Amino acid sequence: MTYMQKITPFLWFEESAEEAIAFYTSVFKDAKVVDKTTLPENVPGPKGKVIVATIELLGQRFMLINGGKQPGFNTTFSPATSFVINCEDQAEVDYYWGKLPAGGGKTNVCGWLTDKFGLAWQVVPTVLGELMSGPDKARVQRVSDAMMQMEKLDIAALEAAAAAG
Repeated sequence: MTYMQKITPFLWFEESAEEAIAFYTSVFKDAKVVDKTTLPENVPGPKGKVIVATIELLGQRFMLINGGKQPGFNTTFSPATSFVINCEDQAEVDYYWGKLPAGGGKTNVCGWLTDKFGLAWQVVPTVLGELMSGPDKARVQRVSDAMMQMEKLDIAALEAAAAAG
């Protein structure tokens, strides 16, 4: 039986899909290349160059293409589309925060960062949803205010803000 998720993010790269595959599969534990299609012998261009590939990161499949520059296609990623990594603890937050912006990415506020390809990620501790919900509006506001002051999210500081009432 073939595995097929209903929705698969499809990422268009002008020429760096192979570099992205190597980067993402080195960052995410248990990542794998599911399949890849390379440039056939009878097509002009570098033989063996990846055209399309599917990778799996933390159980989520992504398709990547070396699509070149095409009229009407903006091949620059935008933070308007991002991927959330739900982290179980501070060590996991720290791990992704240290790995994903390596090689030219940038960090931003509230757990957001972009990697060297310009792809946006949100590195979020799972406890944040719990701390930001519930009937205690003052607690939610304290946690929100604390989060707005952070780049990398700090679980202990968020929990302290929640408890400070």
